[in-house]
Amino acid sequence: MNSPENWRPTADPTCLKARAVLLRDIREFFSNRDVMEVETPLISKAGNTDPEIQSIRTDDGRYLRTSPEFALKRLLAAGSGDIFELGRVFRAGESGRSHNPEFTMLEWYRIGFSYHHLMDEIAELVRHCAHGAFDSWPQQQLSYRQLFLQYVDLDPFDADIQLLSARAKEHGFVDIDLNRKQWLDLLISMVIQPALPLESLTFVYDFPIEQAALARIRQGKPPLAERFELYLGRTELANGYQELTDPDEQRQRFNSDNRQRTQRGLDSCEIDDHLLNAIEHGLPECAGVALGVDRLLMAICAADSINEVTAFPFSRA
Repeated sequence: MNSPENWRPTADPTCLKARAVLLRDIREFFSNRDVMEVETPLISKAGNTDPEIQSIRTDDGRYLRTSPEFALKRLLAAGSGDIFELGRVFRAGESGRSHNPEFTMLEWYRIGFSYHHLMDEIAELVRHCAHGAFDSWPQQQLSYRQLFLQYVDLDPFDADIQLLSARAKEHGFVDIDLNRKQWLDLLISMVIQPALPLESLTFVYDFPIEQAALARIRQGKPPLAERFELYLGRTELANGYQELTDPDEQRQRFNSDNRQRTQRGLDSCEIDDHLLNAIEHGLPECAGVALGVDRLLMAICAADSINEVTAFPFSRA
């Protein structure tokens, strides 16, 4: 409803001040580590090909960024050194308790870091910004396989669709037709995530290669994507990679993404040739991560909704 009171912010002054403090603390954290802040375009000619992410298009056919990732990697290839960006990103159709189509993302890259080293730095950042609120929370690291074995008693790399659907049925999910990746995603989001410790920093790492996104794949039995996610309590907070540095494999993944988009009836996205040319020039070995600043702020403020920490959410923009 278009209420005459909708001019008002949904965040109270306490949360607005907490946001200002959080942005200051993030910048302080990276300044102390000689990680340079940069700014990259909000609008680009290429979109995000990931079929799970929907971009917002402008009238001239360009895209509002869903992440600064591609531009940041171009800077890395040009010799920027360690960098971070703190800014707004946009995703169509994302709304809910912890989602808003426009939100604040922190993304940073560390040259020469392993993704395990980067996990430790993320934990340090979260604790630094919380001013003691999370200091007593333990930090645990579970492989994707360990996570499934611990919480749903199956090996996600060996389980077939029948076993996955049977395990989901035990938790009330019936009459659903999903592919294997979708069953795994459902079990994580609807069964495992709600069972995670309320006061813990839980890192999940080494994903199936079907979920590699832009992460490097480590060969083995099975091969694994060197990717991780961080759950702050039961909230997904960050997603990081040991970054892929092979331009040919990156192009193949973009093309595969677009084929999946077409199969789902979605528009394909123009591939970012600037990024591919930068990787061809030479992307340094690095690890990178994107973190949802609004979700971190929700945890710091003990807020139940993203609207409580956002001055003007989508409904009032």
